[in-house]
Amino acid sequence: MDLDYSLREDRPALLTISRTTDQKGSLEKSERSNRMSLMIMKHSISDTIRGVIPEENDGKKFLTQIAYRFTANEKVETSTILNKLVLMWYKEKGNIREYIMEMSNLVTRLKAFKLELSEDIVVHLVLISLSAQFNPFKISYNTQKEKWTLNELIAQCVQEEERLKQDMIESAHLASNYQELGHVKKDCPKYANWRAKKGLPKEPVAN
Repeated sequence: MDLDYSLREDRPALLTISRTTDQKGSLEKSERSNRMSLMIMKHSISDTIRGVIPEENDGKKFLTQIAYRFTANEKVETSTILNKLVLMWYKEKGNIREYIMEMSNLVTRLKAFKLELSEDIVVHLVLISLSAQFNPFKISYNTQKEKWTLNELIAQCVQEEERLKQDMIESAHLASNYQELGHVKKDCPKYANWRAKKGLPKEPVAN
């Protein structure tokens, strides 16, 4: 129906006596397309957006106004997503897979604004955001030659989180046994050896 004719083609000059029938037809076609496209655009966008755009009778200029508003919004949205991404911190809620997927989703949203982060950068962002409990795990990754994909990182993090949970259970079990025997946990050589095997810092010995 050529409803977008006025958006694709330059508007013909105003009619004069010497204009031909074809030229008159082109002008009428352009004006009709302009009216129809304006009507469709104004009824297709929300009242919130339409309310901040100056009244305009030219379809091309109306589109330019919309583009200007959305360009400004893209900058704000990009800044908001980036800020959230770099400030994320894993709070050990017990579901590291969902946490990493949330970070990955933010990265995907940035792609829509033509800001693409490489997978290597995303992997490092995730590792940086993990708590101190994951420090030996992070050191292990940084000292190896191989790089992980995001999917490999998720699998490794899930495995590490399960190992940490098991260590906490073992630690609690040891503490319970020592208390039953009348020992002070931090003074016990067996407990100190167990912490050393796990790569954990020594606890101060009581005076």
